[in-house]
Amino acid sequence: MMTKDKMPPSLAKLREEIDAIDASMHTLLMQRGEIIDRLIAVKRTQEVGSAFRPAREAEMMRRLVDRHHGILPLDTVESIWRVIISSFTYVQAPFSVHADLTASDALMRDTARFHFGFTVPFVPHIGASSVVAALSESRGDLGLIPATSNVGAWWRALEFDAAPKIIARLPFIQRADHPAALPVFVVSRVAADAFVKDVEMWSVRVDVWNEVTAAAIGGLAEVLVAPDAELDGVDLLLSLRTGTSFDAVSAALVNAGATIGSSALVGSHAAGYKVPR
Repeated sequence: MMTKDKMPPSLAKLREEIDAIDASMHTLLMQRGEIIDRLIAVKRTQEVGSAFRPAREAEMMRRLVDRHHGILPLDTVESIWRVIISSFTYVQAPFSVHADLTASDALMRDTARFHFGFTVPFVPHIGASSVVAALSESRGDLGLIPATSNVGAWWRALEFDAAPKIIARLPFIQRADHPAALPVFVVSRVAADAFVKDVEMWSVRVDVWNEVTAAAIGGLAEVLVAPDAELDGVDLLLSLRTGTSFDAVSAALVNAGATIGSSALVGSHAAGYKVPR
């Protein structure tokens, strides 16, 4: 027979504990807001462009995964933190998310809402070039472009020094059953110290693209290919694998028989973080 000291807690007692935790969480969020308020005053005099910090956010999400345990699904924890981070970023410097819906309206909206919540305005576009054009007129907005989009070599518009750049690839955390698994590039203007350069992104024009040239750089970079309307060749968007130099990729292309017409660094992003099994 169970003694009084060993009796399980009552439902009322457990609900009191949950209510106390909820109140503590709310208090901590408000305290975070107070710190952000002070941060705004500092950034107002020190920074320009988007308040989005891909390097810091990628590291925050990695730490989140590494310390997480228990019955609460990782999907839930990640989505909560993404909304918290994005909402406070929006409070610091209001911005909109411009998204190319060409690949999939539903998947892109799921991706945008998972990573940026419902507070941040969502602006739909048909075509990556339309997203880039909107960002060119904006100081701090973000653009979401499917990482498989190769229509119109949209990345060429990022080649100029004053143009927005690719600053992240989402999701930061990679797993097979991710609820917002659509891979997207984030394009925007950010401060120079906000870039994370694990994976460099290069826009390259070559006169030859075939099985030989593709195989030559297959182990060095992920490639998007678009026909070049101006030249008898193709435009490439290269995602260099971590630790790979552009010189190595360039040499491989030339050795495979291609001539490089032009090249430009158009951004960089953090390497994907795979959830340990």
